[in-house]
Amino acid sequence: MSTSFVFQTVNDIRFGAHCTEQIGVILQEKFAARSALIITDQGLVKLGKLQALLTSLETSSIKVKVFDQVLPDPSDSLILQAAEQAQDVDVIIGFGGGSSMDTAKLAAVLARLEQPLAEMYGVNNVRSSRKPLVQIPTTAGTGSEVTPISVVTTGETTKSGVVSPVLYADLVLLDATLLLGMPAHITAETGVDAMVHAIEAFTSKLKKNPLSDNLAQQALKLLSHSLPLAYANINNLEYRQDTMLGAMLAGQAFANAPVAGVHALAYPLGGIFHLAHGLSNALMLPHVLKFNLPAAEAEYAQLAGLLLNDLPKNVDQQAQAFLDCMQKISKSVGLDRRLRDYGVKQTDLERLAKEAMLQSRLLQNNPRPILFEDALQLYQDAW
Repeated sequence: MSTSFVFQTVNDIRFGAHCTEQIGVILQEKFAARSALIITDQGLVKLGKLQALLTSLETSSIKVKVFDQVLPDPSDSLILQAAEQAQDVDVIIGFGGGSSMDTAKLAAVLARLEQPLAEMYGVNNVRSSRKPLVQIPTTAGTGSEVTPISVVTTGETTKSGVVSPVLYADLVLLDATLLLGMPAHITAETGVDAMVHAIEAFTSKLKKNPLSDNLAQQALKLLSHSLPLAYANINNLEYRQDTMLGAMLAGQAFANAPVAGVHALAYPLGGIFHLAHGLSNALMLPHVLKFNLPAAEAEYAQLAGLLLNDLPKNVDQQAQAFLDCMQKISKSVGLDRRLRDYGVKQTDLERLAKEAMLQSRLLQNNPRPILFEDALQLYQDAW
């Protein structure tokens, strides 16, 4: 545990059903806004998810532009397109999953024309100011609404992160009505992603602290209970609110105590095979948990105490019970699958391991060092 630490998060978070219907009034009061750019994807536009947002903004006489070209794992070129659209508006609104919110973060910075994107990759390399930024998640998973991180696809298969306090939003609106009707498989993938955030924050090697621990524990407790229920009842508002709150708490936790090995091994699966980020995490989670067991046994035992009523007496048994519980949850939401089920061949595993080794920003946080041979074996275990 750190004897000293820094904790940062978004300073204006508003949670409640239908809160997005007030966005026009909020933007006028908070930013004196006269224009806004919504950064989102075409799927949400076609589903009509933007309608309440657009109506509220237009009622408040706020001129609206919509950039709806965001794709999963947004590329640097796509982010530059969004930034160009952001130059002549007062406020940028990220509306969607992690890809839309990550795009909005960098568009808000790049719109100032003070620093090129190429200079921002890494930790604390953003020198530019940014335009006012609002984040509205439509999934309960990434926690991107409360993190200072944007992940960019910088090559055919590679991803790079921009990490800076400048990327923290000015305002977050959490409206669980936006999640109603979300397909069960997306509910599962995003929910497990949030659980991974909580677990990896709680076991993070370098910046784990009392605040991140408390947030991670509360997030995992909420998600472990509500995710299977939301998966089975896609139109239940109470379960959706719990998963949305859990995902946000997990986001606050890992924004301060960064994620580690699961994410490092998941990124190449997204980059090379275009698997959804949450799915990639779910596929690697049980194997990395088992690998980390010798170094994280005490933390796993603590987490078991949150999730299980009937705990074994010994710490090693408690830690194993936690691993078993996580596997049970993954199975309950249909994510107990193998890499081979998604087109990954055994001959691909060495390439995946090499790509994972490039994720040094994440690997340094893992409670147990992961070398190339370890990564290769973990992919083999997941295959």
